Amino acid sequence: MRKSGVILALISTTALTSGCYYYPYETPCPAIAQASVVSVTVAAPYVPQVGTLRLKACQDGVCTEDALELRQGSVSIDQGCRPDGSCSATVSPDGTMIGMLFLDSLTESPMAVTATGTSSNGSALPVRTLDFRPRGDFPYGEQCGRFVTASVVLDAGGLRQAP
Repeated sequence: MRKSGVILALISTTALTSGCYYYPYETPCPAIAQASVVSVTVAAPYVPQVGTLRLKACQDGVCTEDALELRQGSVSIDQGCRPDGSCSATVSPDGTMIGMLFLDSLTESPMAVTATGTSSNGSALPVRTLDFRPRGDFPYGEQCGRFVTASVVLDAGGLRQAP
């Protein structure tokens, strides 16, 4: 009786503790939070025509509108890797301008975005509107949660969803 009790306790403990570990190794997630924003990239050829930019975004019956602070856009340039395994990159301006409209929340439901503003000579820019669906993805793996992004590009032809 004593041996069977010890064996039963050992089996139960093994079953319980093995159930606590779903993955053999825990995958770390980056300690970053997702910002609820609509980002706008003004295409390089259109930048000289834009003086100010205002964005309005409506989703799930809630609209947010504000003037955007435009900052210089850039691209990363790979600097390669050294034999010790460390790699580096540098940033270079690409001629675009970037702005962000902060929202209270961002979901994957349809969104309407309207861009207005003034040209560099002070006249009104054409009103541009786009209806699209923000994209959800798992950039750090499913264990780290879904990130939703809403990004658009503004050029002389209007607004389009960023690739």
